[in-house]
Amino acid sequence: MIETGTPRLLGQKDGAIGWMIFNQPERRNAISLDMWGAIPTVLAAFEADQEIRVIVFKGAGDKAFISGADISQFGEHRDDRAANAVYSAQSAAATRAMAGLTKPSIAMIRGFCIGGGMAVALTCDLRICSEDSRFGIPAARLGLGYAFEGVKTLTDLVGPSAAKDILFTARHLDAAEAAGMGLVSRVTAPDDLEATVRTYAHWMGQNAPLTLRAAKIAVREAMKDPDRRDLASVTAAVDACFQSADYAEGRKAFMEKRRPAFRGR
Repeated sequence: MIETGTPRLLGQKDGAIGWMIFNQPERRNAISLDMWGAIPTVLAAFEADQEIRVIVFKGAGDKAFISGADISQFGEHRDDRAANAVYSAQSAAATRAMAGLTKPSIAMIRGFCIGGGMAVALTCDLRICSEDSRFGIPAARLGLGYAFEGVKTLTDLVGPSAAKDILFTARHLDAAEAAGMGLVSRVTAPDDLEATVRTYAHWMGQNAPLTLRAAKIAVREAMKDPDRRDLASVTAAVDACFQSADYAEGRKAFMEKRRPAFRGR
């Protein structure tokens, strides 16, 4: 267990999986300020642990992944410009940590995935949800402005028309509609959700970490405007694969007709 400074955000290692658990089920895992603050700590520990190959985000209980920001704290932490600046800095640092992961990440979604929960899920590489999940961004019902980066991430994933539908109507989408517009990667029965996520994590964990890292960097750069792409980082990541011991192991295992034992170097 990683020391996070708050019981509302847990970091647990389970073999090759690092689990980051949003643990406020009494508020449907709404994200509080201390949770935002603890996210970079958990993810830095997972990134530093060579045994962890995949990071999974999940909500405690079976009612919600994350139901949004903890609005009950807004009177204390977002009641003026100075307080809001502190809150925004914490949430922005957490978002950078989630979006900047070099290891594959999966959002395991059951129940409500609303507002800030959608923002968290969109930082993950894959989103796998149960049939009873619900998605939405209620900013238009609260008078909140949605920052450009969040809108761009959503638009890149589902397209401009679907993004406008989600943002303009502030309605809830069921799992089938979310899958149809590409918001989630896969939908399962509720009882099959964790097993499906573990299967995906197992597949990823058996593959070459440097190859996954290079692919993740390449896809990330591909989503940027052409004049902002750091293609040198893509080339460096690809070169690192070819220069690695894992590449030699992969070739050897193929010739010997056995499963390779990749070590991430």
